[in-house]
Amino acid sequence: MTRLIPAAVVRFVEARLTPGGEFGLHLTAGAALMMAAVAAFGEVAEDVAENDGVAAFDQHVSTWMHVNGQEPYTSIMWLFTHLHSVAGVCLLVALAGAFFWRRAALHGRYWLLALVLSVPGGMLLNVVLKHIYQRARPVFEEPLLTLATYSFPSGHTVAATLFWGVVASYAVMTAQRWRVRCAVVAGATLMVALTGISRIYLGAHYPSDVLGAMVEGCGWLAVCITGCSTLRRRQASRAARPGPADTRKG
Repeated sequence: MTRLIPAAVVRFVEARLTPGGEFGLHLTAGAALMMAAVAAFGEVAEDVAENDGVAAFDQHVSTWMHVNGQEPYTSIMWLFTHLHSVAGVCLLVALAGAFFWRRAALHGRYWLLALVLSVPGGMLLNVVLKHIYQRARPVFEEPLLTLATYSFPSGHTVAATLFWGVVASYAVMTAQRWRVRCAVVAGATLMVALTGISRIYLGAHYPSDVLGAMVEGCGWLAVCITGCSTLRRRQASRAARPGPADTRKG
Protein backbone atom coordinates (compact mmCIF):
# COMPACT_ATOMS: atom_id res chain seq x y z
CA MET A 1 0.00 0.00 0.00
CA THR A 2 2.80 2.43 0.89
CA ARG A 3 4.37 1.81 -2.54
CA LEU A 4 1.33 3.44 -4.15
CA ILE A 5 1.95 6.67 -2.20
CA PRO A 6 4.71 8.97 -3.50
CA ALA A 7 7.75 9.21 -1.24
CA ALA A 8 7.40 13.00 -1.03
CA VAL A 9 3.89 12.63 0.39
CA VAL A 10 5.09 10.10 2.95
CA ARG A 11 7.92 12.40 4.07
CA PHE A 12 5.49 15.33 4.32
CA VAL A 13 3.06 13.38 6.50
CA GLU A 14 5.87 12.05 8.71
CA ALA A 15 7.20 15.59 9.19
CA ARG A 16 3.74 16.85 10.17
CA LEU A 17 3.45 14.12 12.81
CA THR A 18 6.95 14.46 14.29
CA PRO A 19 6.71 15.87 17.84
CA GLY A 20 10.07 17.65 17.83
CA GLY A 21 10.04 19.31 14.41
CA GLU A 22 9.53 23.05 14.00
CA PHE A 23 6.64 22.32 11.61
CA GLY A 24 5.74 19.02 13.24
CA LEU A 25 3.00 17.64 15.45
CA HIS A 26 2.30 20.83 17.42
CA LEU A 27 1.60 22.76 14.20
CA THR A 28 -0.60 19.95 12.88
CA ALA A 29 -2.61 19.84 16.12
CA GLY A 30 -2.99 23.62 16.12
CA ALA A 31 -4.22 23.67 12.53
CA ALA A 32 -6.67 20.86 13.24
CA LEU A 33 -8.05 22.67 16.30
CA MET A 34 -8.40 25.90 14.32
CA MET A 35 -10.32 24.19 11.50
CA ALA A 36 -12.57 22.41 14.00
CA ALA A 37 -13.30 25.71 15.75
CA VAL A 38 -14.09 27.44 12.46
CA ALA A 39 -16.49 24.66 11.52
CA ALA A 40 -18.18 24.73 14.95
CA PHE A 41 -18.50 28.52 14.86
CA GLY A 42 -20.08 28.28 11.42
CA GLU A 43 -22.68 25.85 12.77
CA VAL A 44 -23.54 28.12 15.71
CA ALA A 45 -23.71 31.20 13.47
CA GLU A 46 -26.03 29.35 11.07
CA ASP A 47 -28.30 28.38 13.97
CA VAL A 48 -28.39 32.01 15.11
CA ALA A 49 -29.25 33.23 11.62
CA GLU A 50 -32.03 30.65 11.21
CA ASN A 51 -33.13 30.61 14.88
CA ASP A 52 -32.69 26.86 14.86
CA GLY A 53 -30.56 24.26 16.68
CA VAL A 54 -28.96 25.66 19.83
CA ALA A 55 -30.44 29.10 19.11
CA ALA A 56 -33.97 27.70 19.36
CA PHE A 57 -33.55 27.44 23.15
CA ASP A 58 -32.07 30.92 23.59
CA GLN A 59 -35.18 32.79 24.65
CA HIS A 60 -36.37 30.05 27.00
CA VAL A 61 -33.03 29.75 28.83
CA SER A 62 -32.47 33.51 29.02
CA THR A 63 -35.97 34.13 30.36
CA TRP A 64 -35.69 31.35 32.94
CA MET A 65 -32.39 32.70 34.29
CA HIS A 66 -33.73 36.25 34.38
CA VAL A 67 -36.92 35.31 36.22
CA ASN A 68 -35.14 33.12 38.79
CA GLY A 69 -32.31 35.52 39.51
CA GLN A 70 -31.73 36.41 43.17
CA GLU A 71 -29.03 37.31 45.67
CA PRO A 72 -26.29 36.37 46.32
CA TYR A 73 -26.08 34.98 42.77
CA THR A 74 -26.69 38.37 41.18
CA SER A 75 -23.73 39.92 42.97
CA ILE A 76 -21.51 36.98 42.02
CA MET A 77 -22.53 37.31 38.38
CA TRP A 78 -21.74 41.03 38.45
CA LEU A 79 -18.31 40.20 39.87
CA PHE A 80 -17.42 37.90 36.97
CA THR A 81 -18.82 40.36 34.45
CA HIS A 82 -16.74 43.25 35.81
CA LEU A 83 -13.63 41.09 36.07
CA HIS A 84 -13.82 40.32 32.34
CA SER A 85 -14.85 43.76 31.13
CA VAL A 86 -12.40 45.68 28.94
CA ALA A 87 -10.83 47.33 31.99
CA GLY A 88 -10.70 44.08 33.94
CA VAL A 89 -9.12 42.13 31.10
CA CYS A 90 -6.57 44.91 30.50
CA LEU A 91 -5.51 44.58 34.14
CA LEU A 92 -5.29 40.78 33.90
CA VAL A 93 -3.25 41.02 30.68
CA ALA A 94 -0.91 43.56 32.28
CA LEU A 95 -0.28 41.27 35.26
CA ALA A 96 0.28 38.22 33.07
CA GLY A 97 2.48 40.25 30.71
CA ALA A 98 4.68 41.35 33.60
CA PHE A 99 5.01 37.72 34.68
CA PHE A 100 6.04 36.58 31.19
CA TRP A 101 8.45 39.51 30.83
CA ARG A 102 10.27 38.50 33.98
CA ARG A 103 10.62 34.96 32.61
CA ALA A 104 12.06 36.07 29.27
CA ALA A 105 15.02 33.72 29.67
CA LEU A 106 12.61 30.74 29.81
CA HIS A 107 10.74 31.43 26.55
CA GLY A 108 8.67 34.05 28.35
CA ARG A 109 8.93 36.48 25.45
CA TYR A 110 7.11 34.03 23.18
CA TRP A 111 4.31 33.65 25.72
CA LEU A 112 4.18 37.43 26.05
CA LEU A 113 3.81 37.66 22.28
CA ALA A 114 1.09 34.98 22.34
CA LEU A 115 -0.73 36.89 25.09
CA VAL A 116 -0.64 40.18 23.19
CA LEU A 117 -1.75 38.61 19.93
CA SER A 118 -4.43 36.42 21.50
CA VAL A 119 -6.35 38.72 23.83
CA PRO A 120 -6.40 42.18 22.18
CA GLY A 121 -6.41 40.62 18.70
CA GLY A 122 -9.24 38.24 19.54
CA MET A 123 -11.31 40.99 21.15
CA LEU A 124 -10.90 43.12 18.02
CA LEU A 125 -11.97 40.16 15.87
CA ASN A 126 -15.04 39.79 18.08
CA VAL A 127 -16.05 43.41 17.42
CA VAL A 128 -15.81 42.74 13.67
CA LEU A 129 -18.00 39.64 14.00
CA LYS A 130 -20.59 41.57 16.03
CA HIS A 131 -20.98 44.08 13.18
CA ILE A 132 -21.17 41.30 10.62
CA TYR A 133 -24.04 39.44 12.34
CA GLN A 134 -25.71 42.47 14.02
CA ARG A 135 -27.83 40.39 16.38
CA ALA A 136 -30.02 42.29 18.83
CA ARG A 137 -29.59 41.67 22.55
CA PRO A 138 -32.25 40.07 24.78
CA VAL A 139 -35.05 42.38 25.90
CA PHE A 140 -36.78 42.21 29.32
CA GLU A 141 -39.33 44.41 31.03
CA GLU A 142 -37.06 44.94 34.06
CA PRO A 143 -33.51 44.40 32.74
CA LEU A 144 -30.52 44.08 35.04
CA LEU A 145 -28.27 45.36 32.29
CA THR A 146 -28.99 47.38 29.14
CA LEU A 147 -26.51 47.70 26.28
CA ALA A 148 -26.85 49.31 22.85
CA THR A 149 -24.23 47.17 21.10
CA TYR A 150 -24.77 43.91 19.23
CA SER A 151 -25.11 40.55 20.94
CA PHE A 152 -23.37 37.82 18.92
CA PRO A 153 -20.70 36.75 19.90
CA SER A 154 -20.25 37.69 23.56
CA GLY A 155 -17.30 40.03 24.08
CA HIS A 156 -16.84 39.27 27.79
CA THR A 157 -16.89 35.53 27.13
CA VAL A 158 -14.39 35.66 24.30
CA ALA A 159 -12.07 37.81 26.43
CA ALA A 160 -12.26 35.26 29.25
CA THR A 161 -11.71 32.38 26.83
CA LEU A 162 -8.65 34.04 25.32
CA PHE A 163 -6.99 35.12 28.56
CA TRP A 164 -7.60 31.98 30.58
CA GLY A 165 -6.82 29.90 27.52
CA VAL A 166 -3.33 31.41 27.41
CA VAL A 167 -2.92 30.77 31.15
CA ALA A 168 -4.03 27.15 30.78
CA SER A 169 -1.79 26.59 27.75
CA TYR A 170 1.21 28.00 29.62
CA ALA A 171 0.55 25.70 32.57
CA VAL A 172 0.19 22.65 30.33
CA MET A 173 3.45 23.43 28.53
CA THR A 174 5.59 24.39 31.53
CA ALA A 175 4.25 22.76 34.71
CA GLN A 176 6.09 19.57 35.63
CA ARG A 177 3.32 17.98 37.68
CA TRP A 178 0.10 16.70 36.15
CA ARG A 179 -1.84 17.80 39.22
CA VAL A 180 -0.80 21.40 38.65
CA ARG A 181 -1.68 21.19 34.97
CA CYS A 182 -5.10 19.71 35.64
CA ALA A 183 -5.84 22.20 38.43
CA VAL A 184 -4.99 25.23 36.25
CA VAL A 185 -6.96 23.91 33.27
CA ALA A 186 -9.97 23.17 35.49
CA GLY A 187 -9.76 26.61 37.09
CA ALA A 188 -9.47 28.34 33.71
CA THR A 189 -12.44 26.39 32.35
CA LEU A 190 -14.50 27.34 35.39
CA MET A 191 -13.64 31.03 34.98
CA VAL A 192 -14.74 30.99 31.34
CA ALA A 193 -17.94 29.10 32.12
CA LEU A 194 -18.93 31.44 34.96
CA THR A 195 -18.23 34.48 32.81
CA GLY A 196 -20.49 33.14 30.08
CA ILE A 197 -23.22 32.27 32.58
CA SER A 198 -22.99 35.74 34.09
CA ARG A 199 -23.69 37.33 30.71
CA ILE A 200 -26.80 35.19 30.23
CA TYR A 201 -27.91 35.71 33.83
CA LEU A 202 -27.64 39.50 33.57
CA GLY A 203 -29.63 39.51 30.33
CA ALA A 204 -26.80 40.77 28.12
CA HIS A 205 -26.55 37.70 25.90
CA TYR A 206 -28.27 34.57 24.70
CA PRO A 207 -26.67 31.14 25.31
CA SER A 208 -25.71 30.86 21.64
CA ASP A 209 -23.83 34.19 21.92
CA VAL A 210 -21.75 32.69 24.72
CA LEU A 211 -21.19 29.38 22.92
CA GLY A 212 -20.15 31.16 19.74
CA ALA A 213 -17.67 33.30 21.68
CA MET A 214 -16.09 30.26 23.32
CA VAL A 215 -15.62 28.52 19.98
CA GLU A 216 -14.31 31.71 18.39
CA GLY A 217 -11.84 32.16 21.23
CA CYS A 218 -10.54 28.60 20.95
CA GLY A 219 -9.97 29.01 17.21
CA TRP A 220 -8.11 32.29 17.60
CA LEU A 221 -6.03 30.84 20.45
CA ALA A 222 -5.01 27.95 18.23
CA VAL A 223 -3.77 30.39 15.60
CA CYS A 224 -1.82 32.61 18.01
CA ILE A 225 -0.29 30.00 20.30
CA THR A 226 0.63 27.67 17.44
CA GLY A 227 2.14 30.55 15.48
CA CYS A 228 4.26 31.70 18.43
CA SER A 229 5.31 28.13 19.20
CA THR A 230 6.35 27.62 15.58
CA LEU A 231 8.36 30.86 15.67
CA ARG A 232 10.12 29.76 18.86
CA ARG A 233 10.95 26.32 17.49
CA ARG A 234 12.16 27.74 14.21
CA GLN A 235 14.49 30.24 15.87
CA ALA A 236 15.76 27.53 18.22
CA SER A 237 16.43 25.28 15.21
CA ARG A 238 18.36 28.04 13.46
CA ALA A 239 20.41 28.73 16.59
CA ALA A 240 21.31 25.05 16.85
CA ARG A 241 22.57 24.81 13.28
CA PRO A 242 26.36 25.00 12.84
CA GLY A 243 27.66 28.27 11.46
CA PRO A 244 30.19 28.63 8.61
CA ALA A 245 33.11 28.55 11.07
CA ASP A 246 31.83 25.36 12.71
CA THR A 247 31.38 23.76 9.28
CA ARG A 248 34.99 24.52 8.32
CA LYS A 249 36.25 23.07 11.61
CA GLY A 250 34.41 19.85 10.93
